[in-house]
Parts: sequence; C-alpha cells; structure tokens
Amino acid sequence: MIVRSLKDIEGTDRHVKARSGTWESKRIVLAGERVGFSLHETVLYAGTETSMWYANHIEAVLCTEGEAELTNEETGEKHWITPGTMYLLDGHERHTLRPRTDFRCVCVFNPPVTGREDHDENGTYPLLTEEDPDRAELSR
Repeated sequence: MIVRSLKDIEGTDRHVKARSGTWESKRIVLAGERVGFSLHETVLYAGTETSMWYANHIEAVLCTEGEAELTNEETGEKHWITPGTMYLLDGHERHTLRPRTDFRCVCVFNPPVTGREDHDENGTYPLLTEEDPDRAELSR
C-alpha cells in the first residue's frame, strides 16, 4: 500500500514545473509504481495558454478548481471547463487550455508517465519507460 500526500511531493523530483512556465504538476503515482497508470495534480496558471498533444498517451482530466477554455484544435470545438467537469482525450486530440483563473485538475495517464516528461515543441510527452538507461529514482 502506498500513502502519499501532495505536501510530501512539494520540492521533490515529483513536483515538476514546466519549462514553458504555464503549469506545474505534482506526480502522485508514476510508472515506477507499476500499476498501469499515473496520477497527477496539475495547476495551469491564469492568463496563460498551453497547447498539448498526447500522441503517446490517453489522458483523463477532472477539474477541481478554477475555469478554463478547452479547444479541440482538430475540430475547433470549444468547451468551458469548471469544477466537476471531466474531459477525456481518448483520440489523442491536439488541444489548448486557456485558464481564466488558476486551473487545478487531477489527471490520469495511460500508459503511465515516469515523471521526467515535459512537453516537446509539438506539445507531446515522449514515451519514456522506467527501463530507460538515464532513469531517475522517482518511485520513492
């Protein structure tokens, strides 16, 4: 059994701040736990814009605080995401989030992320595994 609080993650390798400066994420469960998914709490900052495309992952997102406009970049369709609203990127959709306020959400990824990922120039996370030679000890 693993018991871990968000406070435990602050200031560790599991507390990731994007190079873009538009978000930060606390990686609660990672690939190293070997449970088939990863679980994150992510905050996207008010007034920013983050374009993403999870070509290698399926992501479910549940908003717990704040408000943001979600745009499906493939269809142009827009959705207003508020607390209690979930969206599922089951078709690897390119999408953009524009938070009106700080936007806090809980995210689940499959396959699980290792904790070392950051969005590349396409907004994509690379598909990393715990067997990679440069593996950091992130599963503690």
